[in-house]
Amino acid sequence: MATISAQSVQKSFDSLEVLSRLDLEIQDCEFVSILGPSGCGKTTLLRTVAGLEKATSGQILLDGQPVTGPRPDLTLVFQNFRLLPWRTVEANVGYGLRLRGVPKAEARERVQQKIDMVGLRGYEKKYPYQLSGGMQQRVGLARALAIDPKYLLMDEPFGALDAQTRELMQEELLSIWADSPKTVMFVTHSIDEAIVLSDRVVVMEAKPGRIVDDIRIPFERPRSAVDIRTDPVFAELRQHMWGLLRHEDRPVAAGGAPGE
Repeated sequence: MATISAQSVQKSFDSLEVLSRLDLEIQDCEFVSILGPSGCGKTTLLRTVAGLEKATSGQILLDGQPVTGPRPDLTLVFQNFRLLPWRTVEANVGYGLRLRGVPKAEARERVQQKIDMVGLRGYEKKYPYQLSGGMQQRVGLARALAIDPKYLLMDEPFGALDAQTRELMQEELLSIWADSPKTVMFVTHSIDEAIVLSDRVVVMEAKPGRIVDDIRIPFERPRSAVDIRTDPVFAELRQHMWGLLRHEDRPVAAGGAPGE
């Protein structure tokens, strides 16, 4: 049984069809990126899996159970960090644990562990305004990991970072996932990022949103983003995905809009 299963999911907002009879299965501890142009429904799909949106028709199953709303074993990480500016790093990381009533001693231990994991030891008492964008995103990631979710949904979490910081965060996420595998859905516009991070890349098109290919990434784990980018297979995968987004390499005939 798939950990995440989308079955004939259709989603409309008034007369606008955003997702069209979409089928997708993700296995336990699999890292799957959703790649596609703006407007193809990537974020809507993620929010539907998270229980923040309801499918117009079809259903989302998590461990065989229909999604009816947000779940305590699922965390959604956004692009804009959403840190609480009046709380320190350690208070932000521990915020979800406090809401769940985790005992203080256990919470302190888990918070410190995750702060160490993302490389922010020594910054526990700093406030968000004292941190760079990449460091803020590390705090957001530590906060998500602190509650030890089974499902980690990430909506373009590195999209607002500069190119160098983005690549550093990709390496960081590869390392963290290797140490503590989760079932991950990762939305991105970046072909390179999708290939580097994923076990599979699901390519979507727009108007309405639908899957045009589901591509298994052959690189073994643990992996290095630097090594992958120099592999000839990386270039082949990138060219194929770029062709899909430009409508030049489709396994099925369909319309849509190009993207990165």
